[in-house]
Amino acid sequence: MPGASDLIPPQAGHLLLSAAEASSAIHAGTLTSEALVSACLERIALREGAVQAWAFVDPELALAQARALDREPPRSWLHGIPIGIKDVIDTCDLPTAYGSPIYQGHRPVADAACVAQIRELGGVILGKTVSTEFATRHPNKTRNPHRLTQTPGGSSSGSAAAVADFMVPLALGTQTSSSVIRPAAYCGVVGYKPGFGLINRAGMKFLAESLDTIGILSRSVTDAGMLAALLSGLPVGRASLKSGKGPRIGLCKTPWWSEASPSVQQSLLQCAERLRKAGATVSEIDLPPEFAELNEVQIRLSSYEFFRALTHERVRHPEKISASLTSRIAAGGRVTRQDYEAAVALMKRCQHWMEDAMSGYELLMAPSAPSEAPDIAGTGEPTFGLMWTLLQMPCMTLPCGLGQAGLPVGVQLIAACGNDIGLCRDAAWAEAVLSGR
Repeated sequence: MPGASDLIPPQAGHLLLSAAEASSAIHAGTLTSEALVSACLERIALREGAVQAWAFVDPELALAQARALDREPPRSWLHGIPIGIKDVIDTCDLPTAYGSPIYQGHRPVADAACVAQIRELGGVILGKTVSTEFATRHPNKTRNPHRLTQTPGGSSSGSAAAVADFMVPLALGTQTSSSVIRPAAYCGVVGYKPGFGLINRAGMKFLAESLDTIGILSRSVTDAGMLAALLSGLPVGRASLKSGKGPRIGLCKTPWWSEASPSVQQSLLQCAERLRKAGATVSEIDLPPEFAELNEVQIRLSSYEFFRALTHERVRHPEKISASLTSRIAAGGRVTRQDYEAAVALMKRCQHWMEDAMSGYELLMAPSAPSEAPDIAGTGEPTFGLMWTLLQMPCMTLPCGLGQAGLPVGVQLIAACGNDIGLCRDAAWAEAVLSGR
């Protein structure tokens, strides 16, 4: 089985470049998009049989995009950079199956808004990355590239694995519970779940309209922040992602601290100490008792919305839906409108409390997942993503070493609603500290 060191090929060349580094080389004329895309395709050919990160790749189509872009002056920072697209986001020239046999071979007539933007900005759509079934918890085929017997997490399984395995420098994911943060932590990459609605969701398969968020998997905070800025219009540049000042950080163990493994607990506390020594102010933050209800509230609210969003599939194709998702949908059908409105009311009360509390902090830090990646039979528990997604706060997970089992562990950083710029800036500072740069 491959370990973390085996993920870096002996003669990786262009594959080791971050998106920002590749962009600089393309703009300087020392690298072509065709060479970068070719290197990614060679890596996929070498490793896809083991990792199984891709739902669909058309090498000639990807190379044709790259060659066309090489004949143009750069359109943006993204020009010539290959990107993987999670297979719940529509693409007009590649199949989009939403991780379900119901839609096998489905060809959307239009790109999702974010995909159309990527093309307009000069990005190369490398292929569609594997999603779990309708971006829920039923696992698909993808393996964790650090250890093939373990899950990459879900639901953005293929996006996290492909970035971790150097198949592509950037990929889009989505998050309803912890579907960007958890797989990024398991695979040892950066996962960015922006504030709710920051990246336009038109053309993605909705599950929970109050929660679904398009996010980014990358190997650096700069790459994630720059792509989000381009897609959202945020005034973020590479210079604004550099800060020498340590932020005020609230160490938030959350009501589920006891569910974190000893490795995860130790890793978070060690990260907090490293950030403190580098200049951050770190103090523990306690949440009111009603926050302990939020994970159950998130499940209740999302299940209510699942039941309605998947009406066509559950009525017309029930035999093609997994037993686990069928059960989740049925549970959603039992949630009354009164229960749903009570869940929304609690969500809003907690949002208001958090808005006031965040006046004393630039960041909160919390676990990204309860443990290192478990075995391939499941996708892991979303415990430490549910609350932050429900509260619609921007979150980012950074790699922070290996746990007791020798697999990656992440630290989750959370900023106030509307403060994605601050999150990217302060996460870049934390990344530099934790990586020893």
